[in-house]
Amino acid sequence: MDEITLIGVRAVGHHGVYPDERRDGQEFVVDATMYLDTARAAATDDVADTIHYGEVAERIVQIVAGDPVDLLETLAARLADDLLARGPIRRVAITVHKPQAPITVPFADVSVTIRRDRTDQDAAAAAGGTR
Repeated sequence: MDEITLIGVRAVGHHGVYPDERRDGQEFVVDATMYLDTARAAATDDVADTIHYGEVAERIVQIVAGDPVDLLETLAARLADDLLARGPIRRVAITVHKPQAPITVPFADVSVTIRRDRTDQDAAAAAGGTR
């Protein structure tokens, strides 16, 4: 599998378990690695034969800025599910960073990374839910 990676996509969201996080919002940073076969795109030199990373970045921002959730794990899963529904993507690795998390000691960053592949998503759908 080939990889296309976006690093540091930034968006303001209202995610978190505390009321002030929901009310005030904060910046989230997303890294997304998408695994797919890029051989056809390389042969045709046509963006239609790959994943358009600009559109993916815009979609990440829409999801982060969208409906709030309590946990980074939930946000990462939403992002993974959305990306896996896009054409040639077979597997994703999503990292959601929350650099302004309400932690009472000095820290540089907190993040959650999940990895999903299309077979995970297909199995969850077959079981009657989403992953």
